[in-house]
Amino acid sequence: MKKLPIGIQAFETMRTQGYVYVDKTRYIHRMVTEGMFYFMARPRRFGKSLLVSTLQHLFEGRRDLFEGLWIAEHGNWEWTAHPVLVLDFNGIAGGTPEELKQSLSFTLRQIAQQHGLSLTAPVLESQFVELILGMYEKTERQVVVLIDEYDKRIIEHLGLGPNNLKTAQANRDLLRSFFGVLKDTYVSAVLRFVFLTGVSRFSRVSVFSALNNLNDISMHPKYADMLGYTQQELAVYFADYIQELAAACGYPEDTVKTMLAEYYDGYRFSTKDRRVYNPFSVLKLLDQQQFQNYWFETGTPTFLVNVLRQTRYALPKLEGLQVSQTIFGTFEIDNLHPEALLFQTGYLTIADVQDRIYTLDYPNREVKTAFTESLLLAWAEGAGRETTSHVLNLSQHLQAENLTAFFETLTAIFASIPYDIQSKRDEGYYHTLFYLMLAASGGEAQSSVLTCRGRIDMVVRFPNKVYIIEFKCDQSAEVALKQIQEKGYAEAYQASGKKLIRLGINFSTETRNIQGWEIEE
Repeated sequence: MKKLPIGIQAFETMRTQGYVYVDKTRYIHRMVTEGMFYFMARPRRFGKSLLVSTLQHLFEGRRDLFEGLWIAEHGNWEWTAHPVLVLDFNGIAGGTPEELKQSLSFTLRQIAQQHGLSLTAPVLESQFVELILGMYEKTERQVVVLIDEYDKRIIEHLGLGPNNLKTAQANRDLLRSFFGVLKDTYVSAVLRFVFLTGVSRFSRVSVFSALNNLNDISMHPKYADMLGYTQQELAVYFADYIQELAAACGYPEDTVKTMLAEYYDGYRFSTKDRRVYNPFSVLKLLDQQQFQNYWFETGTPTFLVNVLRQTRYALPKLEGLQVSQTIFGTFEIDNLHPEALLFQTGYLTIADVQDRIYTLDYPNREVKTAFTESLLLAWAEGAGRETTSHVLNLSQHLQAENLTAFFETLTAIFASIPYDIQSKRDEGYYHTLFYLMLAASGGEAQSSVLTCRGRIDMVVRFPNKVYIIEFKCDQSAEVALKQIQEKGYAEAYQASGKKLIRLGINFSTETRNIQGWEIEE
């Protein structure tokens, strides 16, 4: 079998050293033949850098690397070699605006030296112009400009206090002027193709106000699965590895495929209902043969957690969140919208689209369990990491209907949260913590479920049973259970054939814990 390309982002390495390459050149051919200025945003570890590397070698005319791929067999591509200028912001320092300017200038001079050129312009933007024009004049061929992770030196400073915010703003302003060079008449006339990629989609009036001719294909239906693995691609390129995985896990192959989809599939980036797997997690799973949270563990979303805390966001509403299309292009560092951040960074994805209303949800089990665990530790600040080991048992207790163990575990977790942190918390706080605990434990918990007779505080589903839960604060568990009965909350689930369990829970603000619970089956 070909090797798994874990951490490999160089197209030439993948094609010459026996790694699996999932052929995406059909989409690349469409992009490079239909337009000239492009931008695409995708979450981290989704193949953006590999796409940039592939474009680089395509425009360098390296046909030998594309033998057997769609573009070489069917694309009728002219393998003309163009000068290619690649700027990878992963390797460009940006701790301060001055550092970013100096690092960019140094990078431009290095590229110029590689092409046998020297830069004399004193200003950064002028150096960029000088380099592009110099590459064109030396080769007499139009220049290709590829920019990877354009936003890295902006977003790395967000959520870290006012001083870092000023740095992010200054870096944004510097890059706005720098990228604007690409639209200058005398520069654009010598360009063959321009492609920028990153995680975030800043609005037109922000980073790209001077480069407003970019075709943003981040949510274009034609490119919905250009990055990430489709179900069909898994079957074609990784069939042998999936067989090995099934043997290692001791499950039938169909069961393993179902688990693979549950853990790592579900990302949707356009109105076209085309979903893709997280490529990094799939590769790590096939290598290590254990279902774990691989993608999440490569980068803790501290920035996102800080933003959600600062805005006092209602976390149980993240599942089934309904938004309009306008939120997808409103990434502004001066006015951050949590919904836009969560979608662009890959923690929420499109679950459904109806009448221009987008429903967002967690893409898969990996993201939901890992992210809610991270949020839980932030909301239960001071409780310590041992909280996690208790949380993991909660879903198992509910599945086994061992409610005594379930509430003993919950009581222990609430008791572990320091008094000074929790003393001013209200019913919403307890509701949020309860939701995060169940979601982090792997339970299919949904909050504020709308019925024809009201809203259920929480529904927890299992293959053979459904829990219908109502919360009260400083009242009684009997009152909570009575509300479930009087409102007929269970009626919506009676046709499912599953066992229905009604559960009333009362919290006490005095003891800062669960005061009582009542159950009816």
